[in-house]
Amino acid sequence: MKKDPGLFHNGKLKTIFAAMQKLFLSLHNVNVNIGRQHILKNINLDIREGQKWAITGASGSGKSVLAHTLCGRHFYTGNIETDFGSPEDLNKLVIVVEQQHRFKDIFNQSDFYYQQRYNSFDSERTITVDEDLAGYPTGEHAGGYTTNDLLGLLKIDVLLKKPLIQLSNGENKRLQLAKALMQKKELFILDQPFIGLDIAGRELLSEMLRQLSSKGVRIILITSPHKIPDYISHVVQLESGVVINTSTKDDFRVDEVRDRWPTMFNAENLCAVDPRKENDFETAVKMVDVNIAYSERKILQHINWEIKKGEKWGLSGPNGAGKSTLLSLITGDNPQAYANEIYLFDRRRGTGESIWDIKRKIGYISPELHLYFDFSSTARQAIASGLFDTIGLFRQLNDEQEKLVSDWLQLIGLADKKNKLLNQLSLGEQRFILLARALVKNPPLLILDEPCQGLDEMHVYLFNKMVDTFCNLYNTTLIYVSHYKEEIPGVVDRYLEIVQGEIVITY
Repeated sequence: MKKDPGLFHNGKLKTIFAAMQKLFLSLHNVNVNIGRQHILKNINLDIREGQKWAITGASGSGKSVLAHTLCGRHFYTGNIETDFGSPEDLNKLVIVVEQQHRFKDIFNQSDFYYQQRYNSFDSERTITVDEDLAGYPTGEHAGGYTTNDLLGLLKIDVLLKKPLIQLSNGENKRLQLAKALMQKKELFILDQPFIGLDIAGRELLSEMLRQLSSKGVRIILITSPHKIPDYISHVVQLESGVVINTSTKDDFRVDEVRDRWPTMFNAENLCAVDPRKENDFETAVKMVDVNIAYSERKILQHINWEIKKGEKWGLSGPNGAGKSTLLSLITGDNPQAYANEIYLFDRRRGTGESIWDIKRKIGYISPELHLYFDFSSTARQAIASGLFDTIGLFRQLNDEQEKLVSDWLQLIGLADKKNKLLNQLSLGEQRFILLARALVKNPPLLILDEPCQGLDEMHVYLFNKMVDTFCNLYNTTLIYVSHYKEEIPGVVDRYLEIVQGEIVITY
């Protein structure tokens, strides 16, 4: 009998082997409604033993809702079947490592404010890392790792005595992962785990996930299409709650996503404040031999930095280097600014200016501001609060301000969600609302600390177009922080890098 020459073609061989693998997770016609919104629509997905899946899609496409459905948090219609337990036990068998970290203080309260980490007395209200880990099981964990193995691999062993609130965004992410892996779960879903990690942290995490997967630990990764690790074998793409594509990673094409991106952006009509009235200064920031310490721990050492009006700076450094503390001295959120020689808008700190005098001239966004923002605000209220530098809206808008906020909602594509509470929006949508809040008053100084966390590539592209346009039109002074070179706007032409609290390079 003559052999079919196409039988062992590479693609057919992969298909045959895939069909032989045992299903460990299967979704059939899964639908999820939250309130009156139809979030997930007829989701069908089969994941087989040995396959390593990534879920990708634009902000608001339903990725996190799908993850939360798989861990039993949302009511659904349709069928979810696993080989490790019944659907009723999903909340015990599946864990989601969230994009954002939440924790409580020593009084079991979680009512933190975002400046709290910079106030030495208040920062001590939170437990330390080792106290936080005390309640987790010891012994052998996922992949056969011991507790000490995990703490060493994720470089948490050097953070054990640090208060939780003083951890950097990246340090918190590593702690989240360690705590998840210390629990006896059958499936780990990591929601955007690379967000907030520096280059070394991303490489460390990617290699660890590769090792865990090779040891049989079941992991589903939610990530952007441009940050899918090499060890991933399959990709499912969501759009508006619908599966629009499933494929092997080799067959997944990112360029198809880019084809639908807008190509033009014009911000000339979105100026609430004439910047010429606010730009009556020559030097936006000047620091002279600045030192910051908490107890005996040195955070910043001998910082000398001058930012002239209209300059555009990129600020970089590894997780825990002191970047957020450095920025807190500029935004008026750190009381140690008064003990140092710092000038803002040609005026030395501590010479009679109020914190509101400072904030009036600054547009600001950071992961910490996002984490501690008032999520009982609507999208409209959150953007409008940027006109008054408050965390929430506490006054009436005039007609001009109302139109400006409406224009911004239209610009970012969320006009139909203006009355939605922030906690009813996806994390990507929340972040874009806060980005609009930073720009709404067109301030003379923009401080954007990892502003694109949680945004898909299209919205990163759009936001950077906004930043480039505003800075060029209005000669806006800019400080932009990112761990990703591809996210830094083209307008940035000066750079400062700090490592362990010291400037190592500036150009």
